[in-house]
Amino acid sequence: MTINDQQASPEPRPASPEPARRGGSIALVLLLAGAIVAAAVAFMTLGRAGAQPYILGLLALLAMVGLFMLFAFAAGIIGFADRAAEDPILRAIPENAFDGIAVTDAGGHVVYANSTYLALTGAATMQDVRPVERVFIGNPDVSEAVFRLLKAAREGRRLQEEVRVAGADGTQGRWMRLRVRPLGTSKREARQTVWSIADITRDRERQEDVFQTLQHAIEYLDHAPCGFFSVNPAGNLVYVNATLANWLDHDLAEIGSGGLKLSDVVSGDGAALLTSIVPEPGEVKTEVFDIDLKKRGGQTVPVRLYHKLAFGADGTPGPSRTLVISRARDDRLDPQRAAEIRFMRFFDQTPMAIATVDKTGAVVRANARLAKLAQSLDPAGAVASKSILAAASARDRAVLAGAIEQAAKGQADIAPVEVMLASAKERWGQFFVTAVSDETDNEAAIVHMLETTERRALENQVNQAQKMDTIGQLAGGIAHDFNNVLSAIMMANDFLLNAHKPTDPSFQDIMQIKQNATRAATLVRQLLAFSRKQTLRPQVLDLGEALTDIDRLLKRLIGEKISLEMQHGRDLWRTKADVSQFEQVIVNLAVNARDAMPDGGKLTIRTANVTASEASQLGHNGMPAADYVCVEVSDTGTGIPPEIVDKIFEPFFSTKEVGKGTGLGLSTVYGIIKQTGGFVYVDSEIGKGTTFRIYLPRHDAATEPQPEAPAVSAAAPEPAPTAPKPRADMTGQGTILLVEDEEGLRSLNARGLRSRGYEVIEASNGVEALEEFDAHGGEVDLVVSDVVMPEMDGPTLLKAMRGRNPDLKIIFVSGYAEDAFEKSLPENEQFAFLAKPFALSALVAKVKETMGAS
Repeated sequence: MTINDQQASPEPRPASPEPARRGGSIALVLLLAGAIVAAAVAFMTLGRAGAQPYILGLLALLAMVGLFMLFAFAAGIIGFADRAAEDPILRAIPENAFDGIAVTDAGGHVVYANSTYLALTGAATMQDVRPVERVFIGNPDVSEAVFRLLKAAREGRRLQEEVRVAGADGTQGRWMRLRVRPLGTSKREARQTVWSIADITRDRERQEDVFQTLQHAIEYLDHAPCGFFSVNPAGNLVYVNATLANWLDHDLAEIGSGGLKLSDVVSGDGAALLTSIVPEPGEVKTEVFDIDLKKRGGQTVPVRLYHKLAFGADGTPGPSRTLVISRARDDRLDPQRAAEIRFMRFFDQTPMAIATVDKTGAVVRANARLAKLAQSLDPAGAVASKSILAAASARDRAVLAGAIEQAAKGQADIAPVEVMLASAKERWGQFFVTAVSDETDNEAAIVHMLETTERRALENQVNQAQKMDTIGQLAGGIAHDFNNVLSAIMMANDFLLNAHKPTDPSFQDIMQIKQNATRAATLVRQLLAFSRKQTLRPQVLDLGEALTDIDRLLKRLIGEKISLEMQHGRDLWRTKADVSQFEQVIVNLAVNARDAMPDGGKLTIRTANVTASEASQLGHNGMPAADYVCVEVSDTGTGIPPEIVDKIFEPFFSTKEVGKGTGLGLSTVYGIIKQTGGFVYVDSEIGKGTTFRIYLPRHDAATEPQPEAPAVSAAAPEPAPTAPKPRADMTGQGTILLVEDEEGLRSLNARGLRSRGYEVIEASNGVEALEEFDAHGGEVDLVVSDVVMPEMDGPTLLKAMRGRNPDLKIIFVSGYAEDAFEKSLPENEQFAFLAKPFALSALVAKVKETMGAS
């Protein structure tokens, strides 16, 4: 063992004596220079010829002396003096340092060591000094650290290690700090390394003493009769003593690992009270709270908290230091205190935000729910915890201030105030202000607040749904009555076309009437689509294939400045819809997107399956959890202003210029999707674009009813048009009972059928039709009846006639959809359907088809 075993730092020993170095003299240099000058002058007096041998001899002597000096310098016999090294102050600094210092060369030999290093390593003179690795050779506790230091020395790095050196007699020994670093920047110095050894035993002993004291303090805190905890600004518990953990039935290891938050151990909204302290830069605040803590099993523990929080110069809060005192014993010892505790529990646990305020609205006392409200309105500053007026928006703040002013004057029965809250999102709250009769303190009113955001949203949804249903009923009723008028116009127009040749001057006017009547019929169909009373021909289809079929049509509609991208989901489920109506929905949305991108943009259509679990997480109001196929139509246009988003599906509402839109495009989309059993939602942002999402129910083939025989109904898909065929013969024979309550339309229909060879019996309603049916002994081949009629409607008439003749054929005509009255008919009832308005050719074709069917 070469390191001294004594605990105290060794006294520095004097270094080994070195031969004295003679300093240089300027006088000797001047004397030598003077001698050379004097010799030169003497040689000049002898003349050139006489001085030449002496000059050559002097030069030879100087050359020999110079050559001898070069060999002596190379051999190290002489050298240049280092004035810095000879400076006594600079030499005294390392010699008298507290740390042992040694310098080694590239080979690891010690070229310098101060007296402290000699003392620590047990060397008497410089001839006995050893490098660090040889000092600690054979010591397994130090060898690894020395190896790392040697590696750092070879790589020219700095490194420090602290090792424990055992005593020679097996005692605990001492702690040493070993350091290594390269010496300097020159090439000669770079190959040298500075080693230092310091005895840090006393420092280590002091650290151990402090640690032991800290351990005793922690043990005291852990087993103190009070609870302690600390929470960081993020709301995570960073320390909980054993007493509090025992109260809450939690494991200390779980808390120390960061697995618990403040909200996990504080009941109700109490956590908001502790995190709602308004920051004051550079201050330390201590607040007292009476709240309930929550055990692992959910039980509550009433406690009083002394919550201490320090804020930095920038207002940033540090970790809290909170003392927890159990209030459970107060329930037994002090009845008055127990009553106060129960009141505080009720005060903090109520679902209503409560605060007492002064005349200016400043909060004097508040419960936990108000603190949570303040944080939700303004998480950064929580200004609402200072003034109740800050909770209201600037627009409605004066209304709330007026109610508080009335309470300050002692007025009773102040009406509740509903205002918009000061939040980034639209939120509403209802404030109940009550005057405080106690005039001894600064409380002027008690304010109770309930957030009414969800209630208002629900009311708006209900009102919007009722409004849409009302508008739909009105539109459907108008469309039905208008269909009768259009049917009469189109029927009369057909008679005029049959009576006039194309060369007749009036023929073009008649054609203009026909075109305008057709346009009017289109508008009526859009109204019926919105009111969900149009005729649909649903079929099972793949929406991806349906969209692919209209890809070229959409590209022509949106133009070249807008790019179209379709992204189809894999393995799309099938759905049941009217393919032509679905295509109309996509076309309407694409046209609206085109108009929203006048300077060009991108239109994206996506399809995807949405499972029931995914649908439940979407949060769309009114859409039940089920399997859907989603069609998403997105554009990069101007967007829809938030104030009109709720109106875009209303009929005749349009943001386009007069004459550039009917306002029925999106209402048609809404009606078709609703009648199909789907849902449509819109998401828009000004300047970024709009996205419409359509959800159609997944079709389940297993639950699809299979009809026993094909029905003669317009619900069956019509064959696609093929090559032109010869004009069919629409004449026929038979007796037709025509039932229509509109006299003008009935007479035109009867006239048209009679012109095709049929015998027509007319009736204005169902009762009259039964009388005519019985009067003719039931000899009727076909019944053509309106659906909506006074006294007896079409379905009731069908039931009565089928009782008399089960094989009777019937055609229903109506401006409403087929499924609007089909539910009132017996199951699997066979009938044909013709939607109003219709032309004469459509009527006679349907009659010919129905009478010819088996």
